[in-house]
Amino acid sequence: MINRRRLAVIAVILCVSFISEVYAEEIITARTPDDILNIAKGFGYAKLEKDSQGDPKVSGRIEGTAYGVYFYGCTNGENCNDVQFAVGWSGVKVSMDRINEWNRTKRYGKAYLDKEGDPILEMVVNLDHGVTVKNFEDTFDWWIKAMKQFKEEVVDG
Repeated sequence: MINRRRLAVIAVILCVSFISEVYAEEIITARTPDDILNIAKGFGYAKLEKDSQGDPKVSGRIEGTAYGVYFYGCTNGENCNDVQFAVGWSGVKVSMDRINEWNRTKRYGKAYLDKEGDPILEMVVNLDHGVTVKNFEDTFDWWIKAMKQFKEEVVDG
C-alpha cells in the first residue's frame, strides 16, 4: 500500500510536469518576424520584406486579396513590440456612412478612407510580452474573417 507521503510526492511531480509543459509552449512576439511569417504562410502566400522605415513587413495574399502585417515600436528595424494588419482597396468608392457603420457595429478591424478616398481596414495587435502560437493563429483567423467581411459588406456591398 502506498503511503500518503508517496502520494503527495507523486502528485507534486505530476503537477510540475504539467506546469513545465504549459510554460514550454512557444511564444510569438513582434521581435520574431520569421515566426509571424511562418504563421502567415499557413493561411496563404506570404513573404518577409522591409517597409520604407527599414522595419519588417509581411506581405501576403489570401483569396486574391493583398494585405500587410506592419511591425511597430522597432529600434533600427529590430526588437519591435506590436504589429498592425492592414488592407486597402485602390480606386473603390465607399461612402463615409458605410465606413462609420462598420466601425459602429464591428469589433475587429478599424476602417477609414485614406487621402485618396480609398477604403482601408487595419487591426493592431500588441505583442510586447508575447502570446502563444495558438493565440496568434487565432488572431490571424480573426483578421481574415474581418478582411473578408469588410470586402463583402463595405467594398463590394
